[in-house]
Amino acid sequence: MPKSKRNRPVINYQQQALVSVPLIYASLIRFDSSAVTLSKTKKKPGLERKGKVVADIKDAVEHYANAYVFTYDNMRNQKLKDLREQLKASSRIFLAGKKVMQIALGRSPADEANTGLHKLSKFLQGDAGLFFTNLPRDDVERLFREFEEHDFARTGSIATETVELKEGPLEQFTHEMEPFLRKQGLPVRLNKGAVELVADHVVCEEGKPISPEAAQTLRLLGMQMATFRLYLVCGWSPDDFEVYKEGLAHLRADEADVSS
Repeated sequence: MPKSKRNRPVINYQQQALVSVPLIYASLIRFDSSAVTLSKTKKKPGLERKGKVVADIKDAVEHYANAYVFTYDNMRNQKLKDLREQLKASSRIFLAGKKVMQIALGRSPADEANTGLHKLSKFLQGDAGLFFTNLPRDDVERLFREFEEHDFARTGSIATETVELKEGPLEQFTHEMEPFLRKQGLPVRLNKGAVELVADHVVCEEGKPISPEAAQTLRLLGMQMATFRLYLVCGWSPDDFEVYKEGLAHLRADEADVSS
């Protein structure tokens, strides 16, 4: 054997590889632990939105002579948007979280935005909003008393009447609608190309919640059972405060529904 190869230590490459892997992994861990995060923490959009609502309400307190708490039945966003547009020259409407509106008005004489405004805060419960206006009180009361907008009932609404379809042809529907009507639970068939009800069918019953299928059927029949109404709960001006019994009764009824 050549002298150069005598007494040379035997290298176990497999063992060396097993030892080097943890060392490499450990170095990676040390490298990661020293990394610095450069991303910035963004403010939550919800907090910014609530802050803007508070600022807008405080601004309304400065610019409008009177403030009211109101409640409603069968809210329709588009119709409320139309009302806002109609009244934008004299009034402003707020629908937001009750705690946000209470903070803006103040919950006690110590933190109220104007003298006596904290009285409104305790009425901001359930389905309630704020109405700021420069209109005379008589005009405001007439506006809320006469306002109503009819629309189709939604799932879960209470039926205002019983609707029953009698056995026989349903001439208002075309033959293409027959499969859809069956999906809504109507016992229908095609008879010589016409949609026919093979038995009497109750779509909804007065005083009971409207099912999803019934809501669709009532819409197809063109029957509007929902009425969007507004009710004054209480009103504030710098020298007066008034509670409206009808609106307060509606507000308490809504609260009872929520709690149950």
